[in-house]
Amino acid sequence: MQNLVTVFGGSGFVGKQAVRQLARAGWRIRVAVRNVNLGYNLRMLGDVGQIDLIQANVRNEASCRRALEGATAALNLVGVGREAGRQGFQAVHVAGARNVAEQARAEGVVRLVQMSALGADANSDSKYARSKAEGELAVREIYPDAVVARPSVMFGPEDDFFNNFASMGVMLPALPLFGGGTTRFQPVFVGDVAKALAKMVTLEECAGQTYELGGPAAFTFRELMEMICAETQRRRLLLPLPHAAAAALGSAFDLVQGFMQPPITSDQAKLLKVDNVCSGAYPGLEELGITPTTLEAVLPTYLYRYRKGGQYADLDQREMAGRTA
Repeated sequence: MQNLVTVFGGSGFVGKQAVRQLARAGWRIRVAVRNVNLGYNLRMLGDVGQIDLIQANVRNEASCRRALEGATAALNLVGVGREAGRQGFQAVHVAGARNVAEQARAEGVVRLVQMSALGADANSDSKYARSKAEGELAVREIYPDAVVARPSVMFGPEDDFFNNFASMGVMLPALPLFGGGTTRFQPVFVGDVAKALAKMVTLEECAGQTYELGGPAAFTFRELMEMICAETQRRRLLLPLPHAAAAALGSAFDLVQGFMQPPITSDQAKLLKVDNVCSGAYPGLEELGITPTTLEAVLPTYLYRYRKGGQYADLDQREMAGRTA
């Protein structure tokens, strides 16, 4: 079918935004997800009949092949931040990525875009970073002209990073500064990443390129925690934790992550030893004609819910000031 793109992982944080942008660009979209019931609302992101859903698992060859049948392009957004059962880093980021590429090649898919991560490194101490790099290599062995996207930490209303620490700030008197809070990040807006992915699927000049996707500014971990405290209007102690202490804490949380979502795992503690900023060696948002959105412009639109009083916190404070005047 002409102008049909298959999006693996289209019901996730990035996937929903990518589907919206692809629909606006005029693509017909087949969203491949493990649980179709979780993606029913995706059809509302496009015109009637423009977006369809199909069950698929990147670890299953037959389901991938079925999802790619007749597609012109494919976008693989499937990834995990923590290992859980069969959803391990190697199984999803490497074997899954290779499986999608092999089945896409067999189905004659012209353009393949692979979501990786900023900091992907085959020599990293982190299993996550190594698996992302190995996934890139596996895809490029099959598709030398595949496009690779490496975003930094992404922010937006449903993100894991800022929502997670803002939630911790509601429950705890202190927020941890892993590694002392000196690690630098270059947060990028999920909407900008989605726009970039849609262009990578569409533009011929993107073929074979690797893109590092970061926001307009870099921040230390401490600065990000201070920003969260300011936006949620909560005074919290920022407690420095040396890398060794963060690693020990992550190892302890590894034992219980099947029962809860821990603030850090042992593998994430290893990631926090290395800055997560664009190297400048690869093109980014600007080369795709996208002006990066600032963190300060977006955080207030969703972190208000962690304030006392939620979105009405400012109104309550003004009213109290008036009563005491």
